[in-house]
Amino acid sequence: MHPHRFCVAPMMDWTDRFDRYFLRLLSRHARLYTEMVTANAVLFGDRTRLLGFDGTEHPVALQLGGSEPAALAEAAKIGADFGYDEINLNAGCPSDRVQSGRFGACLMAEPGLVAQCVAAMRAAVPHLPVTVKCRIGIDRQIPEEILPRFIATLRDAGCEVFIIHARMAWLEGLSPKQNRDVPPLDYALAHRMKAEFPQLSFVLNGGLRSLADAVPHLAQMDGVMLGRAAYQNPYLLADVDRAQFGDQAPPPSRIQIVERLLPWAEEQVGQGVPLHCITRHILGLFQGRPGAKAWRRHLSENAHRPDAGAGIIRDALACVCDADPARAAA
Repeated sequence: MHPHRFCVAPMMDWTDRFDRYFLRLLSRHARLYTEMVTANAVLFGDRTRLLGFDGTEHPVALQLGGSEPAALAEAAKIGADFGYDEINLNAGCPSDRVQSGRFGACLMAEPGLVAQCVAAMRAAVPHLPVTVKCRIGIDRQIPEEILPRFIATLRDAGCEVFIIHARMAWLEGLSPKQNRDVPPLDYALAHRMKAEFPQLSFVLNGGLRSLADAVPHLAQMDGVMLGRAAYQNPYLLADVDRAQFGDQAPPPSRIQIVERLLPWAEEQVGQGVPLHCITRHILGLFQGRPGAKAWRRHLSENAHRPDAGAGIIRDALACVCDADPARAAA
């Protein structure tokens, strides 16, 4: 089974350590990714705050942003020392802030530089996979021409796993939000990259809204990666282990997930973590189920209180059960 068969995308402001702990309660095998962390932040910032994670999160990958080979190599080594299972380079984010730092999607215009970064990171962490997440092209590039050249250049530098967001990124004229929806998807091009480079591994990202959307692509790709869908409706991950990894254990119910989360949430709050840092990630757990609105409302209205404790999550669960005890357990 390919280790990247099912992944949850790195998402700024979303896939922090609190979200990843919660997602791991839903799936034991899905590969999780951090938010993007810049290499300079790793080198000069609070590393424990930026890189610390719970051991239950494995397999978990650190996504780095940057364009200086030496800095990325050092940051990769630090990430490896923290225990990450993979180092991923961001060559797909289209935000203005990222462009001004000369990293993210704008790097697709500089495959030689990206190759230098990959080679330096591989030399620093030879025991870990160094992977790249990219778009199919940027601005006026012709994807059918640029993407295979980009992949071949990075392959020669030692990159063996590519996560392809199957859209162009327009760095001028579209916002980051629009870049997630407006440029058309070209799954066929991503599929052709796997056919053209069969010795490499390819993970498909972009526009996948459910397991039903994602699974057909596994016939041609090594893995799939869901982003916003997995965040907004996280319970879809509960079926991943059985359906994609052959795990025979029954999936946990939503109530079981909350019950498993509570002791950890109590511990975190006891260590000074504001409750809303945890609850903001679990609002979608009951999406589409009886009591979902009551669950979201209770958490949203109470988790920001100065005295908020994990009991608020327990009370929100009671609201769900009151709405429909029989179905809430499913």
